[in-house]
Amino acid sequence: MSSSNSFKALSLLMMIAFAIVQTTMAGDPDILTDFIAPIGVPINGSFFTFTGMRALIDKDPPPTFHALKASKAEFPALDGQSVSYAALQFPPKSVNPPHTHPRSAELLFVVQGSLQVGFVDTTDRLFTQTLQTADMFIFPKGLVHFQFNADAKNPALAISAFASASAGLVSLPITLFNTSIDDNVLALSFKTDVATIQTLKKGFRP
Repeated sequence: MSSSNSFKALSLLMMIAFAIVQTTMAGDPDILTDFIAPIGVPINGSFFTFTGMRALIDKDPPPTFHALKASKAEFPALDGQSVSYAALQFPPKSVNPPHTHPRSAELLFVVQGSLQVGFVDTTDRLFTQTLQTADMFIFPKGLVHFQFNADAKNPALAISAFASASAGLVSLPITLFNTSIDDNVLALSFKTDVATIQTLKKGFRP
């Protein structure tokens, strides 16, 4: 084999190895123990139990959209287990604004009511669907997506499952209009003027 061919073979091998490493690093890292126990925390059945979802039982729906999360932050036993949940509560005519989860896909299950959902892929195609009770929908990892309860009278409830103990959340409205991105940058990006951007930002101030 010539040195040129050897170099090409070695380069291809390195590229394949890099691709495999990147694939294996794409989700939560594997752990070498059954579970991860925080130092100083007693380990018994209570450690593996999360009771936060009891807030959904026999309670009136919240006045605005609300996500009740069971991720590593709220339920430390999930650390290293590559799974988490969220209960999404939608009062009538409420929306979960466009957002992304950088570390996981989202599998949504409608428990009550109906939802209009959608996501945009990397070619800017919009995929939408109207879901009824007991329907499921997958939002691919990292893509911008939303959910909307269009019903003017009835609330909706959905459960989201994530393949990460900490899927992450990037809310587009908050990221764009409630951070310190320069007004001129936003005005040019949205092809509008600074006054309009400042008006939008006012809506996100506490």
